[in-house]
Amino acid sequence: MATAAGGALSAGPATAENMVVVPPGNRFVEQPAIPRASALRTRAFNTTYAEKYAKIVDLLRNDKKLTNLIPKAAVAYGIDPIHIIGALVGEHTFNVSAVDRVQTYYVKALAYANADFTFSYNGTSVQAFVQRAEFAPCTDAKGSADLWSCRDAVWEEHFRGRTVDGLAYEPVTFQRAFFQPFYAGQTFGLGQISPLAALQVTDLVNRLSGLPKLSPDKPQAIYRDVMDPDRSILYIAAILRDAIDAYAEQGFDISGNPGITATLYNVGQPRRRAAELRLAVAKGTGRTLPVENYYGWLVNDKIDELRSLAGEGG
Repeated sequence: MATAAGGALSAGPATAENMVVVPPGNRFVEQPAIPRASALRTRAFNTTYAEKYAKIVDLLRNDKKLTNLIPKAAVAYGIDPIHIIGALVGEHTFNVSAVDRVQTYYVKALAYANADFTFSYNGTSVQAFVQRAEFAPCTDAKGSADLWSCRDAVWEEHFRGRTVDGLAYEPVTFQRAFFQPFYAGQTFGLGQISPLAALQVTDLVNRLSGLPKLSPDKPQAIYRDVMDPDRSILYIAAILRDAIDAYAEQGFDISGNPGITATLYNVGQPRRRAAELRLAVAKGTGRTLPVENYYGWLVNDKIDELRSLAGEGG
């Protein structure tokens, strides 16, 4: 692992004076291991990471619809367009293959418009499940990001892989348990956004873009927003903005490192991860900065080419 500069966090709330600015570039010299599931998915479609990377770069370079959507979304959410480009490149290199035209996603969105499904687990809807006493601490959450992050954390602590009131809960994530009504591993649209991720940023998207707030009791509306590129690009920007803000709250400015924001776009749970990092720094464990995973590492490694897609020099 490469060495990196970074200061220690001061006690108390993060301020401009004690903010640790995460430098650009990768902390790891070599790309971290790529998950087996990604490799299997890539082989199943008889392609390679290099081919998938080239395909998404080609789409970002040549699809005029997309090249118009990205800078507008970046301005609306106060982020560098490179963060959106990095998230798209990571998703379409390691998780899915890019379609030839953004227009294809508009067509796919129609398939979910009239589908009959709910977000539930073992016959209990997520709306009913989160009324359980264990979720009481989430009642005072301020906004959708805190609310759904809290509910995610409660699931991890009290239900995942445990037996509660005689019912055994699978050792799976909150997202997988409740928000995958068709099949495991579901994410959707241009940004491969999960329903839970969309719910977490719905307040932000409503405030900055004026879209109606999403609710788990209207799943078709969630699928519409994450499938329609005009709306999906706003959620991508919002998820990235939310991750930047979550880390800033803990004293880390990650806005200058697209590999870190891409990593968080991939793994989710930015509030928990930022809090864990701050605690590790406070305890003097040797951790001083967030690090990229395989997904974010590629973004930083290819940063010059990716910046050219945003109309910037290398």
